Amino acid sequence: MSNNLIQEFERFEAIIRRLRKECPWDKAQTPQSLAAPLIEEAYETVEAIENHNVDELKKELGDLFLHVIFQALMAEEQNSFTLEDVLRSESEKLIYRHPHIFGDTAVSSAQDVAKNWEELKRAETGRTSVLDGVPASLPALQRAARIQDKASKVGFDWPTTEGVLDKIREEIEEFAAATTPEEREDEFGDILFSLVNLSRHIHLEAERSLREATRKFESRFRRLEDIVERSGSRWSELSLDALDDIWRTVK
Repeated sequence: MSNNLIQEFERFEAIIRRLRKECPWDKAQTPQSLAAPLIEEAYETVEAIENHNVDELKKELGDLFLHVIFQALMAEEQNSFTLEDVLRSESEKLIYRHPHIFGDTAVSSAQDVAKNWEELKRAETGRTSVLDGVPASLPALQRAARIQDKASKVGFDWPTTEGVLDKIREEIEEFAAATTPEEREDEFGDILFSLVNLSRHIHLEAERSLREATRKFESRFRRLEDIVERSGSRWSELSLDALDDIWRTVK
């Protein structure tokens, strides 16, 4: 670590410590009150990455780093652990989970690394299931993908993409045959779960794909709104066919 980096880190930590002591807002915060903002900052960081916005990414990484340091300092105040403990623990974990780098374990692929990682994680935490460790608070599509990925590590997976497509067709047929709201909800969930499985098999992120599809729809719908407004028409005066014609134009 360069001297400049050390100086900036120490300056950053000192600023946060001072804010915690002197700023009424910062003094009032708790680990719980900053939990939701931490998630929000993580999403803003992801958005900057996906938008290839380097300037925003630099800012969002700073905001995310602020939350990490802030949480560690609040834990220090409660005599739970220190920032040094956080860094030391993470360093030790990275060394332990990369025996192919810091030990004599041989690997031949990224898949071998991932498999070793899961086995080591399970051993060190005393987990009883390969599915343990996936936060329930993750977005549903992302959590489904993580659960499926973990199950695949022990061989529980469709061998081909065609098998996943067949499963999707089967789930759609079961949804069509459902007769009660409860059955429809259950079968609809199965369809979504199977679609996530498909995204995993073709190496796409379902969460990201849906965000992009939603963003595309939003952009096109805003253009549709602009055309309707400039035409002087009211929404109630336009038929669905007319709106569909406009929609095909904005596409």
